[in-house]
Amino acid sequence: MKTLKIESSIQKRLFQLLFMVLIFNFYSCAEQLADSESSAEAAGTSGDVIESEIDLRGKKIGYCSPTLNAPYYQALWQSIKATSEKNGMEFISADGQNDISKQIAAVEDLITKGVDALLLNPIDPEALVGVTKMAKTAGIPVFIIDGSINPSAEYVTTIQANNLANGKLAGEWLAKKFGKQQMNIALLSGNAGNPVGLKRKQGLMLGITDEQLRTQGKINLNVKTQAYTEWSYAGGLKAMEDILVAHPDINVVITESDVCVLGAIKAIAQAGKTDDILIVAGADGQKEAIKYIMETDFYGCTAMNSPVQIGKNAVKYAVQYMNGKRDFDKNSYTAPLLITKENAANYYNPEAIF
Repeated sequence: MKTLKIESSIQKRLFQLLFMVLIFNFYSCAEQLADSESSAEAAGTSGDVIESEIDLRGKKIGYCSPTLNAPYYQALWQSIKATSEKNGMEFISADGQNDISKQIAAVEDLITKGVDALLLNPIDPEALVGVTKMAKTAGIPVFIIDGSINPSAEYVTTIQANNLANGKLAGEWLAKKFGKQQMNIALLSGNAGNPVGLKRKQGLMLGITDEQLRTQGKINLNVKTQAYTEWSYAGGLKAMEDILVAHPDINVVITESDVCVLGAIKAIAQAGKTDDILIVAGADGQKEAIKYIMETDFYGCTAMNSPVQIGKNAVKYAVQYMNGKRDFDKNSYTAPLLITKENAANYYNPEAIF
């Protein structure tokens, strides 16, 4: 009898310990989930609930990125994923790995998986036309996000920042800043022939010349050189090093993207010219750029190209299509917005991916 009582006591103690472990794990998981959700909220990638008359559970959102090897694309991916899943949909993604043939194969795979909507950020505006036609044949609507594609492609709408309007705002700001003072401009571009970069560049030039004509009655647009950075920190650094050797009188750098110029800042600093050169970006509102704008005088302004908002809009339009909407404009834009020292603190989020 004594042995049975001891065994019963031991079993009771083991049960109590096991129960305590289970309770601890439950609260630990709950805390981790809460931390994860608050981190996503802080980063601005927690997703929005979208109004829908149909049940979205079981619907599949397919997304193919040109690459995930950059903070912008990571933030865009996270925004699409979070918004899709917050609305009960399955998110299926593919990485083009910065290779046209790989992106084509990745999109073909998404089509065979029977996604209900295909979100595509094309590496090349011509090469991806064929897969959009393949998607249409399969009854899958295509939404082009961030990038551009040949108008012959089969797609519902493009979702991107208003690159022309953003560039124009930045160009106007620069012309006002310099007034009649001579500008010796170096242009840092992404890569040759990129339609998004072209729009941003056109916007910058339009803003500068319009403002000069309005205030001075003439145009003095002195672009001394253009260099391509391949949308990278290293590319911007190398381009700026070469420019400073060939054109030591440069006093303005305009760029199609924050990422093109963030590396260039190192070259400018090493040359001791941060007091002599003003930087103006036609896009993107990257957090590192906004921090420079807040804390220095050499980074004048940038314009907002929010991957978080573009991702949310893309999923919203896909849901609207699933609910029967068909009257989409061919181009859907986020609102143009210039970020300067006066308002930079309103848009700076150190927790953001981008």
